[in-house]
Amino acid sequence: MKRDAPPAMLNRGTLAPALAQRAGGAVIPLPVAEGDEALVASLRAEQPAARAALFDRHGHHVRRVLVRVLGLDQEVPDLLQDVFLTALTTIGSLEDPRALRAWLTSIAVYHARGLIRKRSRRRILRFVAPEELDRQLAPEPGPEHREAIRALYRVLERMPADERIVWALRFIDGMDLYEVADACRISRATVSRRLKRAEQLFAEGARKHEVLVEWLARGSRWSQ
Repeated sequence: MKRDAPPAMLNRGTLAPALAQRAGGAVIPLPVAEGDEALVASLRAEQPAARAALFDRHGHHVRRVLVRVLGLDQEVPDLLQDVFLTALTTIGSLEDPRALRAWLTSIAVYHARGLIRKRSRRRILRFVAPEELDRQLAPEPGPEHREAIRALYRVLERMPADERIVWALRFIDGMDLYEVADACRISRATVSRRLKRAEQLFAEGARKHEVLVEWLARGSRWSQ
């Protein structure tokens, strides 16, 4: 998969009407054929319902990827729209319609990386209140688990963007090495190199947080 320069962004405000069709508060069933190949064909044919169907079918997955990499960040909703705006404006460049989900994942990673790098330049750390942590990260987490998640993202905030992203995709989202490679548009060998460095950096940072020390001591790498 080739790395392309990001396309010019559409206005976010123009996306909302395209992502849902409603009547009296009820969602209208979208007449789009099942399967990603058919959906891509509908998008390229500019069928009116296709844009909403794209978000309905893959919005949860894209948001999950963004949250895994960034935590429950206040900019996730805007990034979510940016991902789909990018997808809609570049759908013609998708070589294999069957790889639509992986392609959307790579776009999400691209936008997340951009935000991380922007913040690293500004040296700004952002954290949300524990009670606002995304349930996708820990369903109904207790106080100790919430603090562990906050500590985890404090460590990740200090890591370089590329290492942080592969670590989050591998050990938080649970992707295998091939999926991480596709998401980041890099080789599997590069993923392995970045993961090795990322694990070293994470271990160094995690030892500074008492709540993560026990996790480190388990010796089972980083799976939850």
